[in-house]
Amino acid sequence: MAEALIALGGNVGDVRATFEKAIVRICGMAQAALLARSSDYATPPWGDEQQARFVNACVAIETDLDPHALLFTLHRIERAFGRDRASERRWGPRTLDLDLIAYDDLRIDTPGLTLPHPRLFERAFVLAPLAEIAPDREIAGQMPRQALARLSTVGIERLPDLH
Repeated sequence: MAEALIALGGNVGDVRATFEKAIVRICGMAQAALLARSSDYATPPWGDEQQARFVNACVAIETDLDPHALLFTLHRIERAFGRDRASERRWGPRTLDLDLIAYDDLRIDTPGLTLPHPRLFERAFVLAPLAEIAPDREIAGQMPRQALARLSTVGIERLPDLH
């Protein structure tokens, strides 16, 4: 079994409800056990700033799927929630974004998959929820907690639990 870290994001529709359903699908379709789930965070848009705020979260799962199969599964789940990667604008609005952040300690650099995620340490909107569930997990020689401390977290707000 491998431990995978997955970032969730979205800013269209009831994103928090989408996250709950998507996490259930991730665990079912990846035959995975949910190890940890962060709080949800309201975050400013990144890249294309002329859009609604995002909601972001992270999960840690344990799975037997290899990283490519897991990424394929994540993309299928995105499509089930209305995402069309082929026709959307880069960094634009979306119902659901699922990014494979890390898979054990694997380093992969192929056209379809780079692990750890190549922009992880530039994105406070991913590091804030990741630091909540895996603050001291070493990823490419860095720890989420320390990487987050080097970035601005202006506009990032932890949301209250839904339950």
